[in-house]
Amino acid sequence: MQVRTTRVARWGVPLATAALALVGSTSAAAAPTTTERGDGGVEITGHRGSGGLSPENTVPSFLMGRVQGSDWIEIDVQLSADDVPFLFHDATPARTTDVEDVFPDRATDPITSFTWDELRRLDAGSYFDDLYTGTRIPGLRDAAWIAGGSSGINIELKSPENSPGVEQVLADALATDPLWQRLVDRGLVVVSSFDETSLRAFHELAPAVPVLQVGAVPDDATLAEWATWADGVVTNYRLLADADVARVQGFGLDLNVYTVNAPDAMQRMIDLGVDGIITDFPGTLARLEAGRDPLPLANGIEVAEVNANVPGDDLQPETGEHVVLTNTTDAPVDVSGWTLQDAVINRLAIGEGYVIPPGGTLRVYTASGTNAPDAYYNGGTRTVLNNDGDSIAVIAGTPDATRVPVNLLLRDLYAY
Repeated sequence: MQVRTTRVARWGVPLATAALALVGSTSAAAAPTTTERGDGGVEITGHRGSGGLSPENTVPSFLMGRVQGSDWIEIDVQLSADDVPFLFHDATPARTTDVEDVFPDRATDPITSFTWDELRRLDAGSYFDDLYTGTRIPGLRDAAWIAGGSSGINIELKSPENSPGVEQVLADALATDPLWQRLVDRGLVVVSSFDETSLRAFHELAPAVPVLQVGAVPDDATLAEWATWADGVVTNYRLLADADVARVQGFGLDLNVYTVNAPDAMQRMIDLGVDGIITDFPGTLARLEAGRDPLPLANGIEVAEVNANVPGDDLQPETGEHVVLTNTTDAPVDVSGWTLQDAVINRLAIGEGYVIPPGGTLRVYTASGTNAPDAYYNGGTRTVLNNDGDSIAVIAGTPDATRVPVNLLLRDLYAY
């Protein structure tokens, strides 16, 4: 992070670029073709690795986040039923694993109710793309192997109320595991949480490890109190007032924002002077920060509008929630089989035979309706578009069908 006080200087370590030799079919297939880095300025944190381009909180995603230029890799730690620290975001395994196949009656059970041996039986990659079939839920130590010369680790205490004792387990691991000790000594570990009580408890156990309080930017009195023990604040960029940047930094605290996925939103945060940006697309941010084209594979198909909260029912036939694509070029573009993806990897498809003419549009609906040259209906029965705001990635193909890593198919990123 940017050095503001002697406290923050512990972890303001400049990180050099290093390309990784990725071993194994899953990791190699997911690897970007080049490593992108900025030249200082805002620090880049890869959200759950590189969560927009690979299965979140997995080793392949950590590797991709690192080679795409992340200064920090953000991970989520929880405790298994037998108190093993593992890396997973959600409260249940339903969204990102094959739990319905392995443990059919436990899909909605708390992820922390599974033993470590049971967790290791789950596939945590194929939900994203068949390229990652067989990818397992990692343990805490797996992340330490990824960090080093080019990336530190931001460990979020995820839902600590569901993992009693996680603060002690984490503090012990950082203090006794040589891999983690090396990273802590080099200023390459920071711990964060939405839960102030949990974060304070960890800080008392491991005062040498910097901590970041996640949440809304509070009033000055609270910021002043946080500054007596915390090193920074992490907040939702959509809720950030311009004046909050100077207020937070004025108390000697770093200010990081999450989860910023569209280039225009990234640029706005950079212009505001935030210290760090958390993103699902670290390569996009690294290229933007370095003055390069943030979307080098863009071909003129862009998201023009997202109608997530339509009048009436979001899933009503014909006029429900939808995304509007536009062709900004002077030539027709075939978008057959393309995919629209949100931040939690909900996806909307585009059927075969769809070509957007120059200056034309295509409306892609979640629910059912009558397909037309300028409208495609997915026939879905559950909402996809987040009424509170999200990001949409335009992917030139269907990941499972193309056998091409998503980073090579990315055409646009849009935030709403």
